[in-house]
Amino acid sequence: MRLRDLKVIVTGAASGMGAHFALRLAEAGAAVTACDVNEEGLSMLPPRVLRRRTDVSDPRQCAELVEWADEQMDGVNALINNAGILRDGLLVKKDRETGAVVTMPDADWQAVIDVNLSGATFMAREVAARMVANETRPGVIVNMSSISRHGNRGQSNYVAAKAALAANTVTWARELSRFGIRAGAVAPGMVETPMTRGMNRKARDAAVAAIPVGRIGEPEDIWLAVRFVLECDYFNGRTIDVDGGLSF
Repeated sequence: MRLRDLKVIVTGAASGMGAHFALRLAEAGAAVTACDVNEEGLSMLPPRVLRRRTDVSDPRQCAELVEWADEQMDGVNALINNAGILRDGLLVKKDRETGAVVTMPDADWQAVIDVNLSGATFMAREVAARMVANETRPGVIVNMSSISRHGNRGQSNYVAAKAALAANTVTWARELSRFGIRAGAVAPGMVETPMTRGMNRKARDAAVAAIPVGRIGEPEDIWLAVRFVLECDYFNGRTIDVDGGLSF
């Protein structure tokens, strides 16, 4: 698909990679709808990008967003499932001072699953249903997974969501291809975003030191992979790791 022919929804677009994707798409001539819970961040996007506050963990809001975007852009033929949050923590640990056993809070588990996995699924369902109903061809769904999907200490919730999203990319490709809809995923390593900038400095430095190319990724690095998935009509059902050579 040519970028200028896209009518695309980008979730989690108020900052970081999502904002970068929305800007690059708009520059290429695509019609873009950006959504996020952060209205202030959305307001920083250029006027040609449509914006709507949406909590993707709420299926009703996802349905309303897709209906609205379809009306505003006169159709939807692409989705970038980028919305995501972190609530890192060990599944079980022992407090060094008290010796008490501490477990990952239920709320931290559920919040990450709700946004990173359920939200992506709700959005894919609504966008695919709209494309099928409108007989839109071709169509494409890009899921943002992570190299953490292979397993990463302190991220049981995040790993579960990103591994499931990579698996669902295969599932959706197999289910939706007959309607002319592809599904692909991009799995970033460590990328310069507001989430990673909030990391503990010692942990961040150690993580960067383990990357063979010797630097943290930039949103543009990930955009190049997303652009490939959008444009290559023969790419379907696979996940591209973009991690500077880092592997767990």
